[in-house]
Amino acid sequence: MRTNRLISAVDSHTEGMPTRVVTGGVGVIPGATMNDKRLHFIEHLDDLRLFLMNEPRGHAAMSGAILQPPTRPDCDWGVVYIEVSGCLPMCGHGTIGVATVLVETGMVDVVEPVTEIRLDTPAGPVTARVAVKDGRAESVTIENVPSYVDALDTAVEVPGYGTVPYSMAFGGNFYAMVDLDAVGLPFDRARQQDILAAGLAIMDAINATAAPVHPHIAGLDHCHHVEFIAPGSDAKHSRHAMAIHPGWFDRSPCGTGTSARMAELWARGELALDTDFVNESFIGSRFVGRLIAETTVGGRPAVIPTVTGRAWVTGTAQYTLDPTDPFPTGFQF
Repeated sequence: MRTNRLISAVDSHTEGMPTRVVTGGVGVIPGATMNDKRLHFIEHLDDLRLFLMNEPRGHAAMSGAILQPPTRPDCDWGVVYIEVSGCLPMCGHGTIGVATVLVETGMVDVVEPVTEIRLDTPAGPVTARVAVKDGRAESVTIENVPSYVDALDTAVEVPGYGTVPYSMAFGGNFYAMVDLDAVGLPFDRARQQDILAAGLAIMDAINATAAPVHPHIAGLDHCHHVEFIAPGSDAKHSRHAMAIHPGWFDRSPCGTGTSARMAELWARGELALDTDFVNESFIGSRFVGRLIAETTVGGRPAVIPTVTGRAWVTGTAQYTLDPTDPFPTGFQF
């Protein structure tokens, strides 16, 4: 077998959404902080993301996480998140997948009934508490980065859709919250292409006219997610279709999207601290979220969210690149 690249990974899925956890073959990414590493990766190593996420090794909704030494002394592992759309500052389902893989492969000291793992992410430190029974990870609760509302009840002109009301919230990434009724579409996977087209048009319009900018995370100056809220959703149980750039849906309930949604509901006075919130994905899987504290981000009121979900290991692999392969960074179809 000829190869000029060998990447080791443990694949998993979190409530339906894949996380390819890269455990070897990358080396230490340069950077003083994990966000520095993310920005270096974007500029110099993006061919690795394409290699792992694109077809034929990945697919149109592939997601992953590259394990790194932490840059902070209070963390156990560092993580750079990758997916088809790029390198994220934070990924909730990916963090649940990473924590599950770390426990089930013995890459951390496993303690029952709860193993606590501190992760250094580009968005900031995140704590994962893994419920462990008989050596197996049964669920993971992540304590996420501070989440806040960037814009509440604003609107944007979207070609082909008119004036679309939305709110913008941050939960590790920026999310435009849009009622599906506002674009005249049903919460129906048979209409997924119509929903996706609306989401991409809304992202383009927001980024062209009112792109959000995080006050502390360099390079986070865009919205690549539209969380379409289904009719009947409330502060106890919300259903959504998560449209993501450049054209796919989150299969999981989306951990950072759940955090952003809770921040929005809190800003409206609809969700109190220490109250369960169920967020349901387009395929019917669920996360349970809670807000546990108030804080600030850049002078804005913010909250500390937790999100609980499950992940399962689906396989292990070594991904190789034959020097004669005509698609060294894969392709999108």
